[in-house]
Amino acid sequence: MEGDECSFPLESSDDLSQRGSVASSATLSRALDVLIYLFGDRTVHLSMDLSVNVQELGRSVRDFLQIPESVQDAFAFWLCSPLLELQLKPRHQPYKLCRQWQDLLYRFTKASEEDISQDEPYLQYRRNVFYPKSKELQIEDEGVLKLLYEEARNKILTDRYPCDPEHWTSLGALSLALDEGVGLDRQKLMVTIREKKLASFLPAHVVMGCGGLMSTLRGKASRQAGLEQNLLEEYRKISTSAGNSPEPTQLLHQYLSICHALPYYGCGFFVGEIDKPVQGILQRGKRKAVNVGICLEGVYVMDVKEKHVLLGLRFSELSWDHSYPEEEGDSHILWLEFDGEEDGTPVNKLLKIYSKQAELMSGFIEFCVELKSSSEGGTATERDGELSLSQSDGQDGSSERGRGRQRGKLRRQSSVVCSRVHSLNTISYVDNGKEIKRLKPKRAASFFRQATAPTYSAVQVTESLEQG
Repeated sequence: MEGDECSFPLESSDDLSQRGSVASSATLSRALDVLIYLFGDRTVHLSMDLSVNVQELGRSVRDFLQIPESVQDAFAFWLCSPLLELQLKPRHQPYKLCRQWQDLLYRFTKASEEDISQDEPYLQYRRNVFYPKSKELQIEDEGVLKLLYEEARNKILTDRYPCDPEHWTSLGALSLALDEGVGLDRQKLMVTIREKKLASFLPAHVVMGCGGLMSTLRGKASRQAGLEQNLLEEYRKISTSAGNSPEPTQLLHQYLSICHALPYYGCGFFVGEIDKPVQGILQRGKRKAVNVGICLEGVYVMDVKEKHVLLGLRFSELSWDHSYPEEEGDSHILWLEFDGEEDGTPVNKLLKIYSKQAELMSGFIEFCVELKSSSEGGTATERDGELSLSQSDGQDGSSERGRGRQRGKLRRQSSVVCSRVHSLNTISYVDNGKEIKRLKPKRAASFFRQATAPTYSAVQVTESLEQG
């Protein structure tokens, strides 16, 4: 995903290949037939001028969907394909961006020429990545809640939002109650679940199982029966607590409240790779694929294969920077620096994230920090009271800002949402003023910027895409 012109990587669905692009629907006249896709297999069909921008398009879509003016900022337009996602700014013209789509793919993805030539974007209306969760909790409009629910459900089912068993079981049961109502008997529930399949209610990796090719058919059947039983039990709890006819908004609020407990809910996502820990001479130089989620609260690095968080940092816990390739074949790198320990000694740790979207991630972090600082009047205060960060007097974006300031300590647990720093291949260092030394050192000052001030020098990106 990325963006001052920013985009983000996408959850693909089975029918993406059937979705017509915005660009291809234009005619030689200035009439443009626009299909705007919503989560939940819904579309909005409009006829607009070729030069229509996102702000004008938004008015028409909000009128069609009857979205209250008070929550109009909850949603944004995204230009998406299986290769790339972009949240658009109000001034953007979707048709023009579609014409530039291949250029964006060459710049921000590693896709082959063949894949790029065949890729077509579509326009989607979905959650604004910069909309605060605190405001979302205050929404009471059922139509708006349903839009947010459908998006959250999609990201749970497609493993974009990793969650623990107790969470995905509760979320699956709530989806079942929203789809079918409460109070159904066991027989009807079993018929419904088997007709719609477990994949309609539980994350993809859970339904597929973890046994791989070695799993027996009997083992798979036993696992499926166990998942069905857990779903039924959780559904009964909802039916008992909610009564015979709960309001849909009550169930929607319950679903979204569980999702809000996931720290990466509402993130914009980028793709990248990190170094695997060295396990021998033959294991050197290997990398693993990661998704990098960034939101108003912090940065989350997730293992694409294992479906769990490798590193989660609030902005008060990190410093960051990005570097450009020095030679042909080198990668763009996003550097994340955070506090760690080696043999009980405090050290600075660096994580390298290789990605053609590194500059965009850095700019995205910067934008989130500025937005959060602005909304809090220039002072960012952690909700749990662990740390208060005051506004810096610096005006030039110097890397000296925030040096020597103690960052919050990371919390580590067995949950999928918590950091696994021990599994990362990081650099531990001290700063001697000239170079990074890989040591077990005394406490060092940061090389990078910290999220301690509301002003930064802006990352310059071209006019083709935007950071939400």
